[in-house]
Amino acid sequence: MAETTVKTVNRSKWNTLDMVYVGIFAVLIAICSWISIPTVVPFTMQTFAVFAAVGILGGRRGTFAVLVYILMGAVGIPVFAGFTAGAGILFGMTGGYILGFLLSTLLYWGITRAFGEKFWVSVLSMLLGMAVCYAFGTAWFMAVYSKNGAIGIGAALGMCVIPFVIPDLCKIALAAALSKALKPHVR
Repeated sequence: MAETTVKTVNRSKWNTLDMVYVGIFAVLIAICSWISIPTVVPFTMQTFAVFAAVGILGGRRGTFAVLVYILMGAVGIPVFAGFTAGAGILFGMTGGYILGFLLSTLLYWGITRAFGEKFWVSVLSMLLGMAVCYAFGTAWFMAVYSKNGAIGIGAALGMCVIPFVIPDLCKIALAAALSKALKPHVR
């Protein structure tokens, strides 16, 4: 009985390799956020990196990589799109999308934990995570934007979601393909 408890405790501990993976993917997300086309909500490669993190590292380590990325930006390290940082970005119009990445990874973690890490479950989790990110980010955008004047849902979707759907689907496809190829080597 005691031996089983020790194995469970050891398995739940983080080792150095886990921390290294989390750090590497937090930096990868930052680098991918710098690859951007500036618009109201900038086109970046963050989405790819976020879903590659959870796809390759799994829900737990991938979620922590996104959390570390967000915390780096919150304390002033310029990891967000356009080499920006700070709480002002997180609480600004596009901050909901950045925080939405964390919700996406938590959803991924929960779904893959419940249904296993089969390829189709992973892809479906990424797609649902993107929908959650869109919903949260758009609601946040509308709330912050409304301080400057009212904006309708159609206008918000036209600025913040519709232009991003096809590029984000391509990024998710790339992240899923890389995850399938690399995940066996990361475990």
